[in-house]
Amino acid sequence: MKKSVQKEQIATGPVVLDKNDLAILKLLQDNARITVKEISEKIHLSTTPVHERIKRLELSGVIKQYITLLDHNKVDRSLMVICYVSLKEHSKTAGVKFIKTMNELQEVIECYSISGEFDFMLKVLCRDMNAYYDFHVNKLSQLENMGNVQSVFVMGVIKDTRNVL
Repeated sequence: MKKSVQKEQIATGPVVLDKNDLAILKLLQDNARITVKEISEKIHLSTTPVHERIKRLELSGVIKQYITLLDHNKVDRSLMVICYVSLKEHSKTAGVKFIKTMNELQEVIECYSISGEFDFMLKVLCRDMNAYYDFHVNKLSQLENMGNVQSVFVMGVIKDTRNVL
């Protein structure tokens, strides 16, 4: 029963945030492992209100999850490719099926529905060019409704952040 209460509290639109909420979010974006005590010292609030604010931000959906960002090179996935994909058929069923498949492919770490010449933009990580070739030829291109795929190879990362604030 508690889970359904939490789901009902998730806001569908923007949530009103004050300066303390924003300060907490900035600190958590920089280091999700920061303690409530450390946050309270930095923003000059006691630990109880900080803890309550974090819980409220989680319940309202402002904080979606806590993650660990990995160095792609150190986990042997150093080739990054941006794939622009267009589908042959544009029905709701075809789109849902494509999205389901993208969520199942380990190589695809991000997938965006986009406007313009292509329908989707994928961020793909592979070990090397041979692994990407195998992914492209034996997985992506074999999908039932696949139209056109354009691959752009990332030569270097200039900015890589998840910070919104």
